[in-house]
Amino acid sequence: MSAAMDEAGEMCASCGISGGDDIKLKNCTACYLVKYCSIKCQKEHRSQHKRACKKRAAELRDELLFKQPEGTYLGDCPICFIPIPLDPEKSSRRPCCCKVICDGCIYANHKRELEELQVKKECPFCRTPLPKDNAELDRMVKRRIQANDPFALRKLASDYYEEGDYGSAFEYFTKAAKVGDVQAHQQLGHMYVEGKGVEADMKKAIYHWEEAAIGGHPNARSNIGIIERRHGRLKRAVKHYIIAANQGLDIAVEQLKMCYEEGHVSKDEFAAALRAYQRAIDATKSPQREAAKRNPEFLNVKRGNNS
Repeated sequence: MSAAMDEAGEMCASCGISGGDDIKLKNCTACYLVKYCSIKCQKEHRSQHKRACKKRAAELRDELLFKQPEGTYLGDCPICFIPIPLDPEKSSRRPCCCKVICDGCIYANHKRELEELQVKKECPFCRTPLPKDNAELDRMVKRRIQANDPFALRKLASDYYEEGDYGSAFEYFTKAAKVGDVQAHQQLGHMYVEGKGVEADMKKAIYHWEEAAIGGHPNARSNIGIIERRHGRLKRAVKHYIIAANQGLDIAVEQLKMCYEEGHVSKDEFAAALRAYQRAIDATKSPQREAAKRNPEFLNVKRGNNS
């Protein structure tokens, strides 16, 4: 960066006043290209800055959107620290602590309880006794809602959605999204597409799917890829499919296969995506999880203990 640009960066882009101890300049939070000494100056300069601001803001958004997440929004099992599989049948969330526990650790805990002749069944993570009935389960969830727990808020939203109360569902999905629940953003995207509980708005749907994708939700990213492809933006679509495939999403691999067959993805790119997909799948495997999968009685135990 030149000395002239450095100097300009310490001046109000509107009135030209220099920043100092008495004058604090603030960045344009959309693009970070310029600074202002006041809201008044920012408003007055808006017409001159609007085009450059919009262009740079879009570039910054893409940098964030197309960054490969380290994993998925599910993260690692808090007990074995191995990534949680995308398949929801291979893990469960506990109502007491709202932690997602993999089948392997639930199975290992079940075996321990049997070996120790433990009558009282407990959460594998926080050791809270499991709820005896639905009433106790509801009380647990309500406590988590009062604590503003993202999952508990989303569960309440999902319950409202299943009951057809889309207005309340939208309200609580929004609350969950605001406190960091990635899956809530994914669901809000669908509600904006379908116009359930809110006026249909594709732009807002894409925004929420982008937020979910940035947070590590491969399904949301796949949704964006499909939209990009539908509008002929194939390079952007392929980028989304590759990132989602790297996270272990099988649908993204199928989409990439179609792009490969149509000549939009090279052989090397497709092969690299397949290898990354398999690495993501292999990373979720463990002896305990394989043992749980082989045990036919475990599913009944899990269903009885699942939230």
